[in-house]
Amino acid sequence: MRAMLRQTFDPLHKNPQTVLHVTGLSGGPAGQVLFHDLAFPLPAGVSALLGDEGVGKTSLMRLLSGDLTPIAGQLRLSDEAAALALPQASVVFWTDLRLPSHDQATPAQCWAHLRASCPAWSDDTQKELIEVLQLTPHLDKRLNMLSTGSRRKVGLVAALACGATVTLLDQPFVSLDQASIRSLQAFLAKLGQSPHRAWLIADYEKPVHLPLASVLQL
Repeated sequence: MRAMLRQTFDPLHKNPQTVLHVTGLSGGPAGQVLFHDLAFPLPAGVSALLGDEGVGKTSLMRLLSGDLTPIAGQLRLSDEAAALALPQASVVFWTDLRLPSHDQATPAQCWAHLRASCPAWSDDTQKELIEVLQLTPHLDKRLNMLSTGSRRKVGLVAALACGATVTLLDQPFVSLDQASIRSLQAFLAKLGQSPHRAWLIADYEKPVHLPLASVLQL
């Protein structure tokens, strides 16, 4: 069954600038055509991609980032005349926040590996998030020694410090304590004031304390 996508915009965001234009996007995992001819604008600020389990939230993010190769379609940044041939992490960033391929690495080693493809990486954001997410006691531990929540925090630091024009966050609040969720939402709200960058959060329902520029419903 092909997924359908509906988009609504926050009326309080007057004429938000579109950061990424998606047109004719088709594809899915393992060669499936889960999505066919999708077209939508991704506005500046924070948007949410909502849907039940198994409807394709992660697959859509992987298509947008180039982690899955689409069958058809194009992505174009608003300030670029040409479409992106294949999104790069410096432009559209997505990673599995569990960082499954980094079991033996420390947080610093993970970040060093990921920042190599992110020239706009922000050291200041990295340092601030280490404090906000209370990761300091875990910096010398391997990822396979961390709890699920702490491990995902390492992935969140990478995603939010990467400096990409478009950042895709797949269920960023899973396994976090309430204090960390509130801190993360406040941090995203601050980042979302940028008129030139976009963040897309995939989850089951809208985050309670985070203003959204638009909502995409699968």
